[in-house]
Amino acid sequence: MVRNKKSEICKSVIVALAGIIIIAPIFLMFVASLKDDRYEIMRDMGSFRAFFVVHPSLNNYREVLFESVQNFGRAFINSIIVLTCTVLLTIFVSSMAGYAICRGKLKFQKILLVIILSLYIIPMESIMLPLMYQVTRWGITDTYAVQILPFIASPLYIFLFYQNFKSVPASLGEACELEGASFWRTFKSVYLPMNSAPIITICILQGMDMWNQYLWPLLVTTEETVRPIAVSLSSFTASGGEIYWDQLMAASVVMLLPVLILFLFFQRHFMESVASSAVKG
Repeated sequence: MVRNKKSEICKSVIVALAGIIIIAPIFLMFVASLKDDRYEIMRDMGSFRAFFVVHPSLNNYREVLFESVQNFGRAFINSIIVLTCTVLLTIFVSSMAGYAICRGKLKFQKILLVIILSLYIIPMESIMLPLMYQVTRWGITDTYAVQILPFIASPLYIFLFYQNFKSVPASLGEACELEGASFWRTFKSVYLPMNSAPIITICILQGMDMWNQYLWPLLVTTEETVRPIAVSLSSFTASGGEIYWDQLMAASVVMLLPVLILFLFFQRHFMESVASSAVKG
C-alpha cells in the first residue's frame, strides 16, 4: 500500500514537472506580449522577472493587428480563408475517394489503395520545386488557390475514410440500392453522416497543419494580401537583424490562440475518433 502511494506521488510529480516545462514557454510568451517595451523584455529574459509584468498593456496587440507594416491582421484573415477552404475540400475529396475505393466497383481496388498509401511516404519538400514550376506555368501564384490545391487530396485522410467506410455493413448499402438510392445519394445520406470520426480528425490535424504552413506559401506568394500568418510572423525582424520582441510576442500569441481553441474545442471528439479508428482497424 505504501509502495503504491509513493508510486502515485512520483507519477504526479513527473506529470506536474512535464506540465510546467510545456506551459512555461507559453506563459512567458503571453507575459512578454503584455510588456510595451521590447528592451524591457530583453532585460528580463534569463531571470524570473520574465514571468511577471508590472504594467500590462494591450498596445502590442493593437499595433500588430491594426497598425503593423507587416499587415499581420490581413495575414490572419488569409490563414483563416486558406484553412477553412482546405479543410472543407479535403473532407469532400478524401471522403469521395475513400468511398469510391471501398464501395465502388473498381478493378484492382487493393492495388489502387496500396499506391495511394505509398504516396504518403513522399515528403512535400521533395516535390515542391517541380510543383512550384507547374503552378507558375498555370499562373496561379500569389493566390489563395495555390496555397489550397496541393493539400486537398491526402493519402492519409483517404485511407482514414476508407477504413471507416469499410466498417459499415455492406448490406446497408445494398438495401439503399434496392430502395432506388443512387451511388452518390447512398454516400451523402448514409455513409458520410455515420462516419463523423474521420471528419473531426481531419478538422484538427489538417487545420493545424494549414495554420502552420510556412515554406510552401513563402515560395509561391510575394504579395502581403494573400500571404498567411506564419510567413507574416517571420517578418517581425528588422533588416539589420534587430527583432521587435514586443510585437513578435503579441503576434505569436495571436497565432497560437486559434489552434489552441480548435484543439480544446474538439479534444474530446478527437480522442473518441482516434479510439474508434483504432478499434475499427
